[in-house]
Amino acid sequence: MKYPNGKRLNTSQNTMQAKIGSVFSNRGMTLEDDINATNKFYLESNKAIIHKKPTPVQIVKVNYPKRSAAVITEAYFKQASTTDYNGVYRNKYIDFEAKETKNKTLFPLANVHEHQMEHMKSVTDHGGICFLIIRFSIYNETYLLEAENLFYYWREKLSGGKKSIPYSDIAKKGYLIPFHYQARIDYLATIDKLYF
Repeated sequence: MKYPNGKRLNTSQNTMQAKIGSVFSNRGMTLEDDINATNKFYLESNKAIIHKKPTPVQIVKVNYPKRSAAVITEAYFKQASTTDYNGVYRNKYIDFEAKETKNKTLFPLANVHEHQMEHMKSVTDHGGICFLIIRFSIYNETYLLEAENLFYYWREKLSGGKKSIPYSDIAKKGYLIPFHYQARIDYLATIDKLYF
């Protein structure tokens, strides 16, 4: 086996390389997994308190094949959910939605629902920080798009315009979030630049 510079890595270097390699090989994981890991890092390092909102579900039917293993066989959503994440950072309320697309050229606005847009508008009207995190999985790029930019495209859609946001516009108006080892999707670094 050939090694860089002809040198063999010691065991601790091998372990570190394996850890880094596994993190970067898992970049194909879902955006939600990456954000949840980032939020866990923020919480553990006392940087922010941001959580994924639970989806309100009404359980209707449960089967008990064994005493220790209940299986939910029928359930429905109690109400339409708002956005995916919310919390507090530097005395400001943070609220955002996260979406992933395999599309190369655009982000379909059909991925965002009207009740979510109304919620985001209310958050910004009350002084909260609100945004959309979009991952273009084909490029492995993740962007933060401020809610105000999203509102513009939503109004265009409602008035008969395009039903999507071009990738080129998101790359121009959004903020690319680089992938990191601990805070995988360090969106608060972008929030610091925009709001503080």
